[in-house]
Amino acid sequence: MIQGGSIPARQDPLEAGSPLRTPRAAAGAGIAFALLTATSLILLRLSTPSDPASAGQWLSDSGRRTAVSVALNLVPFAGIAFLWFIGVVRDRIGTREDRFFATVFLGSGLLFVGMFFSAAALAGGLISAAASHPSALPGSGTLALGRGATSILLNVYSMRMAAVFTITTVTIARRTAFIPRWLWAAGLVTALVLLVAVSFSPWVELLFPAWILVLSIDILAGGGGPAGTLAGADSGSAGTSAG
Repeated sequence: MIQGGSIPARQDPLEAGSPLRTPRAAAGAGIAFALLTATSLILLRLSTPSDPASAGQWLSDSGRRTAVSVALNLVPFAGIAFLWFIGVVRDRIGTREDRFFATVFLGSGLLFVGMFFSAAALAGGLISAAASHPSALPGSGTLALGRGATSILLNVYSMRMAAVFTITTVTIARRTAFIPRWLWAAGLVTALVLLVAVSFSPWVELLFPAWILVLSIDILAGGGGPAGTLAGADSGSAGTSAG
């Protein structure tokens, strides 16, 4: 029986904003996305001709088809990790989240994943057709259409959405100061390069997962920045009032 005073409220162990779980979840998801996406893009670039309109003799090479299939099978897992990363980063921002930037942040992230999946599905259809009928490869017109659509979805649309996602993340990070200044400056440079130069060199795509990797490592090493500090301060004040 408790005499005098009020009963201190217990903190829900599943309450959002945990100073320990959330940074680790964000870092783990971001690192997984970065590694899976970089591996997938590198395998695709090394296994397919650089010119989307080139002939399809490479499809008769079982080694190249296997490498492309592995790359495409990594894409869904990369997308899942990216969605998890988005959710945990929004949780870290918490009540400081601006509604306008939050909408652009979430929308660009979802569009990036959707178009990334669409490009992988188109490429997977070409590989499946070639594997099912190795003696009768798809015609040159079909190959040119499929590879052209895949290239445009990935390079023109998906990576532009990645650039918008990076810009909004940088803007939110600058306002809430949950990452260091050099990292949001690097993110701004990455976004500008993705917007302008990705059409000239497909290898520029690797900048996006590289920046997400560095951001995730910083979140893991720094414990989530001010959000973790605020959570700790709130816990301290709650303990003081309870005492």
